[in-house]
Amino acid sequence: MKQFFKQPKFSSNLAIPKIVKVGIKFLNAISTRLTLFVISRLFATPIQFARPERELGMLASSQKKKFYCKEIDKTIQIISYGFSDKKVLLAHGWSGRSTQLFMLANHLLEQGYMVISFDAPAHGSSSGKSTNLIEYIDCVKGIQKEFGPFDAAIGHSFGGMVLMNVQADCNAFKCLVTIGAADKVSDIFYNFIKNIGLNTSFANKFIALFEKKLGIRLDDNSTSVAAKKVSIPSFIVHDVLDGDVAVSCAINIRQSLQKGALIITNGLGHTKILRNNNISLRIVKFIKEHT
Repeated sequence: MKQFFKQPKFSSNLAIPKIVKVGIKFLNAISTRLTLFVISRLFATPIQFARPERELGMLASSQKKKFYCKEIDKTIQIISYGFSDKKVLLAHGWSGRSTQLFMLANHLLEQGYMVISFDAPAHGSSSGKSTNLIEYIDCVKGIQKEFGPFDAAIGHSFGGMVLMNVQADCNAFKCLVTIGAADKVSDIFYNFIKNIGLNTSFANKFIALFEKKLGIRLDDNSTSVAAKKVSIPSFIVHDVLDGDVAVSCAINIRQSLQKGALIITNGLGHTKILRNNNISLRIVKFIKEHT
């Protein structure tokens, strides 16, 4: 069992270019304050990846709508896929997009569900250049009010963190699925600073900057903390070779849930897992059993 968890992990999907690391180290030697400003902008700005061909079918078959989310003062691109009284909300991860969970959407459609997905704030066709966890949470709450109620919700990575926090705050769904979700918010900050080549002391300053700006304690929004307030059936999916989010996060989240199930896959990584037919079918089966 120990060998299963000690396997070499895949490379991160959001690796920081070497030239950026060199530039940040040089800047930090000149001014810590300026470095904090630059890194905070980098950290809060999603990368806009091109939409792959495999997702174009879902995009073409969906109805599109611009939704002004007053909670965050941003316009959000909404897509609806199919039509039914039974609705499932999809929430993509950081630097993702509305069609990234297309395989799950297709299987849900086949089982009679309507799928609502969206580009998160500062992603895809939604407005904004930067965003954060609190804004994403408020965005989903706004979508829930406008397009809900939802029978279920599926969140990948950052989107999974968001959905768990939404459910903890307002009991929005009948069941919930997270795929590759991170746990402690502070760990995301520490890992980012480590990957960019700076030390723990700088990371502590970075965290303090965000906590002051947002007026919160970051780890109060950790997924396992939110999970303690969640009483609905929840399915936690994670791959042991995930190079972006450690599998220990999934174990922590599951241990905090009242009605949780956990599946750990081997060899699907952080995003390929979204395109695995077997996993998609198991997720849809879970949703059918609890809605």
